[in-house]
Amino acid sequence: MKVLTKQEIHNLGMNIVGKKLQKMGYEFVAINSELKKHPQFVLFKKGEPTIFVLVKTTNNIQSPQDYDVLWMETFKAHAKKQNAKIWFAGIGIANSESVELPVFKDQPYYIAFDDFIKI
Repeated sequence: MKVLTKQEIHNLGMNIVGKKLQKMGYEFVAINSELKKHPQFVLFKKGEPTIFVLVKTTNNIQSPQDYDVLWMETFKAHAKKQNAKIWFAGIGIANSESVELPVFKDQPYYIAFDDFIKI
């Protein structure tokens, strides 16, 4: 069995978020799935400000919505210059048998994602 890399786990999180955003009626102006490059999604919807979506995928399924507050302050300044809003998507992905085990390719996993945190 092949263990998923950090990038592959991040891509899983990106897919989950992308599908939810599409269902919400957003258009993607830009998508960046490279690890540690932000924002991951730049959204457009007629009549609304631009939205930057930050996606963090973690194996912490108890509190995946935790983020680095100091780093977020820096990003908030960037978004303000762009007249954009920020949404944070914290996604926990863990092996469905045990959180102690890694996530394997083509094996069941558990997803913890409630909703976006509007910063």
